Amino acid sequence: MDGGPQQLGKWLVVIGGAIVVLGLLMLQLGRLGLFRLPGDFQFGGRNWRVYFPLATSLLLSLLLTLILWLIHHFRH
Repeated sequence: MDGGPQQLGKWLVVIGGAIVVLGLLMLQLGRLGLFRLPGDFQFGGRNWRVYFPLATSLLLSLLLTLILWLIHHFRH
């Protein structure tokens, strides 16, 4: 690293900010019902629960693929 500890500190702040933004986005999307789609599975017992968001994962993957494809398409 060229900048030493200052450069590392800047990157940690950027990564921390991105995690905060992602967390806030997840909270808002959860309120809209994104993580309760028909293909999202939940099962568990009395003291445990497993949540497997299959439909949400597929939808987010499709949207991200479309967005990245559009960015790539318009840059060339």
